[in-house]
Amino acid sequence: MSAQIETTSNSGLSEDEVLRQIEQAVLDHRLPPGTKLKEVQLANLFGVKRGLIRKVLTRLAHSRLVDQTPNRGATVAKPSVKEGQDLFATRRVIESAILETLSARVDAGMIRHLRKLLASEQNAYRRGNSEKALALSVDFHRQLASLAGNSVLDEYLNDIIRRTPLVILTHLGDDDQNRCRNQEHAAIVDALEQGNAKKAVKVMNRHLLHIESKIRHKPETAHADLATLLRPQSERASA
Repeated sequence: MSAQIETTSNSGLSEDEVLRQIEQAVLDHRLPPGTKLKEVQLANLFGVKRGLIRKVLTRLAHSRLVDQTPNRGATVAKPSVKEGQDLFATRRVIESAILETLSARVDAGMIRHLRKLLASEQNAYRRGNSEKALALSVDFHRQLASLAGNSVLDEYLNDIIRRTPLVILTHLGDDDQNRCRNQEHAAIVDALEQGNAKKAVKVMNRHLLHIESKIRHKPETAHADLATLLRPQSERASA
């Protein structure tokens, strides 16, 4: 089974490296909520000791990406509808503050950086590389926080961003219409370039409400095996 995952089959991976790879699988929508995370299977897939996997799962549980239940093991977390709505409402508050802060210090170099990121995101969507497009879409929000220069806002946003993919997969599904809309990212950058913080915040609020307003219970679907779910899209396509 481990031979299917080229990037995770080598021994010697650190605890942080295994953690990052599982986190990325969540951000890429490859690990659906409710997926069982078996210690022995993960240890084999990553080529590490079971004790290391146990530590990783404990850290993931601390950041609410994983649910750990006595005698039942660990599963990818399944946020409730209320938790999902609260997360997006909190994102609106934090990202509004980020844009207001950024608007006061944005310069031409920052705008060029953001537009380059937008071009890469649009190109990924155009080529049908949804996994890369999703990663770039998430990175857009992270870059706004980073450029704003407020480390506390940056930290809070990154913590929430790690959890929002689970909300989307639990209650909305993996359709493109339930993801960030690239044209609104462009409108946010336009407003920043114009020095219009109020407009940037308005577009961001509309952008996030587009997803937040659709959070509802949805029927569960069957999951593929863990090894397949952890494989990047490029590897699954060529298999």
